[in-house]
Amino acid sequence: MILFYSEEINPRIDYIARLIFTQILGNEVVFTSNSSSFQKSDKPKINYSYEKFDDEFYIKPHRLLYCKAMINPDFKSVWYEGEKYFFESSKDSDLPFDPLAASFYLVTRHEEYLEKERGKYNRYPAERSVLSKYELLKKPVVNIWARLLANKLSEKYPKLVFKKTKFQFYSTIDIDNAWAFLHKGLWRSTGAIAKSVFKGKVGEAKRRFSVWSGGSPDPYDTYEYLDSVFKGNEDKIRFFFLLGDYARHDKNLPYRNKHLRNLVKQTNKKYAVGIHPSFSSSKKKGKKKLTKEIQRLEQLTGEKVEKSRQHFLRLKMPATYKRLLKNGILEDYTMGYSSHSGFRAGICTPYFFYDLKKERETKLRIVPFQVMDVTLRDYMQLSPEKAKQEILDLMQEVKNVGGTFVSIWHNETVNDLEGWKGYREVFEEMNRTGFKWANEESAT
Repeated sequence: MILFYSEEINPRIDYIARLIFTQILGNEVVFTSNSSSFQKSDKPKINYSYEKFDDEFYIKPHRLLYCKAMINPDFKSVWYEGEKYFFESSKDSDLPFDPLAASFYLVTRHEEYLEKERGKYNRYPAERSVLSKYELLKKPVVNIWARLLANKLSEKYPKLVFKKTKFQFYSTIDIDNAWAFLHKGLWRSTGAIAKSVFKGKVGEAKRRFSVWSGGSPDPYDTYEYLDSVFKGNEDKIRFFFLLGDYARHDKNLPYRNKHLRNLVKQTNKKYAVGIHPSFSSSKKKGKKKLTKEIQRLEQLTGEKVEKSRQHFLRLKMPATYKRLLKNGILEDYTMGYSSHSGFRAGICTPYFFYDLKKERETKLRIVPFQVMDVTLRDYMQLSPEKAKQEILDLMQEVKNVGGTFVSIWHNETVNDLEGWKGYREVFEEMNRTGFKWANEESAT
């Protein structure tokens, strides 16, 4: 147990201290604002205040955790043991930076509340983030700082033992478009053929006819293949289905299509299934659409829907998470970037959303992801071999701190055809390694 002292135990301090010491490091933390009892205690203790008492572990706080107004805090880089940090502390502190304030800033996505510049599809641009500017986006810094704190505390209090957390792995699949050519109805199929011919894409038109005649499989029908890759590790898989009405950015089959409905039901028998809220539902007037899409999935599975990931990764702080909470979602997998791999919130441990507007922790569990297929091929333009190395490097970072590695793939990107040639092998190697590491950890 760790005794934590501060002149004021406010919601921000309570939240971030429990995240670091309990959720990441696995130790109980007890709070006190009574300086006298704190000084008398012989327990391992942290003094997080503006006054140092004796030889207790001391961190002078950055003012961020005492602020109530949404302000842009001052950043001053600090070098310590060859690494760069921010949120400077004081010379008499046991660390030259404040890991609690820095971690709070990152996991709450404080910077996204204030950023007015938006990128493609009205998403927060990775380039504007402090981790990108400090070249720390590929590091789970919150977990690393937690380990640093654990090591420093163990040096001061040798009897204090921190448990080794285990590597976990989740392979997740988004179903944006269940089939490329099949089951789309006469009018939509005829229109697609005409469009292909008009644009001179004769090869595409021939492929459609070949699929329709049974001469070749639908290129997006990779479900049996996915089952073969996931066999024996079904508990580590998540599927997210797009069930929104047809629109410019939402082009799955109609919700009432019997083939799509059957696919959802069969998938739900084997794996955990969540909603993939449509692009349209993330607009200002999309509240009712989100509710309707969740109800559709519940009707198909016969179960309450509690997991989600936003289509196009459209995430706006805090509006998106508030909408999800109002609709009963308790676990979201959207935290990551489309354009960059790495750690958007600087963390690889699932954690609870803290609402900065209401200054309170919520019941919504955020599960960050580190890499997405489209990011590797389209944004980063990596060859399959380089994509393998990128994934392995990120997985190793997560394994080093006993975190949770999460990837995003799509049913159409694992078909090993055309532009995705070679990426099926990337997918397979990632899953082999992830399952192996996770199962080894579970066995110990």
